[in-house]
Amino acid sequence: MGNVQAYSAVPPPPPPRAAFPKEKVDPEVKITQEESIENPGPLEEIHTKCKNVYPTCFEGARIMLSRGLSNHFQITHTINMSSVTPSGYRFGATYVGTQQISPSEAYPILLGDIDPSGNLNASIIHQFQPKINAKFGAQVQNSKFQVAQLTLNYKGSDYTASMTVANPDIINNSGVVVLHYLQAVTPKLALGSELAYQRGPAVPGGEIALLSAAAKYTTENYQLSGTVGVSGVHLCYYQKASKQLQIGVEFEANNRIQESVASIGYQVDLPKSEVAFKGHIDSNWSVGAVLEKKLSPLPFTLAISGLMNHQKNNFRVGVGVIIG
Repeated sequence: MGNVQAYSAVPPPPPPRAAFPKEKVDPEVKITQEESIENPGPLEEIHTKCKNVYPTCFEGARIMLSRGLSNHFQITHTINMSSVTPSGYRFGATYVGTQQISPSEAYPILLGDIDPSGNLNASIIHQFQPKINAKFGAQVQNSKFQVAQLTLNYKGSDYTASMTVANPDIINNSGVVVLHYLQAVTPKLALGSELAYQRGPAVPGGEIALLSAAAKYTTENYQLSGTVGVSGVHLCYYQKASKQLQIGVEFEANNRIQESVASIGYQVDLPKSEVAFKGHIDSNWSVGAVLEKKLSPLPFTLAISGLMNHQKNNFRVGVGVIIG
């Protein structure tokens, strides 16, 4: 019996394991990781997030054929028939270089389009150094340079400084110079300023300089941005209401022409139905919308545009097909 009791007895508990000390986390390091200040981007793009919600309405019929010739080169053929904008054919080309900065960013970028009359729009974007970015744009109409513009961006760890020179003319002593600076004060708030200087015989007094201030407050779901200066006020609000709905509100007042316009735009994306819808309405009683529907499995996208002004009793409709 003694042997049976010995085998049935409860075994003694195992010895306690050695407790390893937990790794201590410095609270200052944790705060720094959560609230790191990043580059706020150029000042000229502080309203881009709101403006992308608004539709780009068109009138008439439009057919666009896009074809990629390689991983770096793509061409487009566009036929536009309209009674408002110039009708005709335009050929476009885009080249993306092999200098890979990130998975979605490569340089240099060359893009442009031209019509049979020789009217040209062209842009060159290149990243010379990790902190220096340059963009050159030109527009030729009737065999004459209408616009020539060069922009240089210097991106620091928490700020961006930019300089733009447009239409410089040494002979007539004219041109435009714009200086931008945007500084990230906190992870969500960025403050900046803009100085624009124009000189030329068409300017009253021969020259003029305008100074304005800018601010941008960004969170995960919404963004507030605004510029205030002598020429006027420009305010924007962007809200990501859900995965399918985005809303933008814009207010712009111009002191020169004594006019102010307020508008609201929205974008609805239905990925399962392959439908994207954008619409807007402003204080001038203009209502516009663009509907894009992918016609799978065909490589076609159908675009329908509508624009109406109730006060002027104007209505414009556009239908387009994008192939490729």
